[in-house]
Amino acid sequence: MLGFLEKMTLHPKDLGPADVAPLREAGLSDDEIADAVHVATAFNLINRLADALGWEMQKDVAVHKFAEFLLKVGYK
Repeated sequence: MLGFLEKMTLHPKDLGPADVAPLREAGLSDDEIADAVHVATAFNLINRLADALGWEMQKDVAVHKFAEFLLKVGYK
């Protein structure tokens, strides 16, 4: 899967049905493959936006406060 996602990220024009066959042979369902593609796509989009817009990482204190908040209320 990681090789597939790397190719999807770096060389999307070269990706085709033959690249999915080994994933299916390894026992992954189409839903599992789609889930991985969706997650990788979201990360790729966020990373590209962050690079293009110059977003900075939050300080550790802010990250920990937000994590504590999410632990209390969840992702609703």
